[in-house]
Amino acid sequence: MKARVRVPKSAAPGEMIEIKTLVQHPMHNGFHRDDDGNVIPRMIIHTFEMKFDGETVFRGALAPGTSENPYFAISFKAERSGTFDFRFEDESGAVAEVSKDLTVA
Repeated sequence: MKARVRVPKSAAPGEMIEIKTLVQHPMHNGFHRDDDGNVIPRMIIHTFEMKFDGETVFRGALAPGTSENPYFAISFKAERSGTFDFRFEDESGAVAEVSKDLTVA
């Protein structure tokens, strides 16, 4: 699992910014079969969390209906400079974490 995150490097105080994430993950729902007819076991990202300076500002629980390589676009009002921490966890316990800084001036 690999996560890519885009956060603007800077913003004006009070500006609404858009944060974009894309996670490379197959999101197997447990209903599909491989070329030999074997069921591909369920394996999905079940949790996505975004924190700003340690405070959770977004948390999502994903379900088997979520498409492969999930993409999120989140609006955020930039009040002060700080660090975003992003965490994605799948059912196997694999975790992808990314941190990005935002400067508000």
